[in-house]
Amino acid sequence: MGLVNGVRQDDDMTTWFRTYYEDEDLWLYVEADDEGWAARQVEVRGEDSRPVVAASLVEVLHLRDHADVAAMGRYERQYGVLAEGLMDGWQDQPHAAEISAEEFEQLWAAARRALGD
Repeated sequence: MGLVNGVRQDDDMTTWFRTYYEDEDLWLYVEADDEGWAARQVEVRGEDSRPVVAASLVEVLHLRDHADVAAMGRYERQYGVLAEGLMDGWQDQPHAAEISAEEFEQLWAAARRALGD
């Protein structure tokens, strides 16, 4: 199976995928940029399908560069913490699968609403 990729307006390749962490009963949905970093991330608890993370790299970088530590803390309490590091190896995780951009966007919108966007 090939990766589900899309082309953004700036011609960067984007990959969308999901994995499942059994020990935490947590679904992880990621939009990864062309270098393999998480651009946006949604985490959903398996037991009640409640979103617990909906974090964006653009938002985190904006806060880092233009706000204070307290603002970053408020963001992380509301939207969770974005994964750090490359997202390589996700294919080896349980229930790993490619997802479409549309599926990710629906999950993203629902998670942001649930977390108070």
